[in-house]
Amino acid sequence: MTGPAHIAALVCETAGTAVVVASALAALAMRRAYNRLHFLTPVTSLGAPLIAVALVLENGWGLTAGLDILIVLLLALSAPALGAATARVLAQRAGLIDEDSPS
Repeated sequence: MTGPAHIAALVCETAGTAVVVASALAALAMRRAYNRLHFLTPVTSLGAPLIAVALVLENGWGLTAGLDILIVLLLALSAPALGAATARVLAQRAGLIDEDSPS
């Protein structure tokens, strides 16, 4: 494939992969787990959607594209709740909040 859709897919794939790799490397540089949680946001809000757009552009519309879009939507919907739950567990283990609150 050598059309404009292929070039757009390559650009989206490269940009999405760059975001994911940069976020992973930046998270490795952080010492505290609280700071590392912030680097999940670019991956879920920018990196994954860019890679999904690249897959849709490359493969065209179909079942595969629908599954790619569904996976990115589920990731975007669940990432904030998982990040908040992870931060809460970290705070409980550090003794910053009571383990039973809120009950």
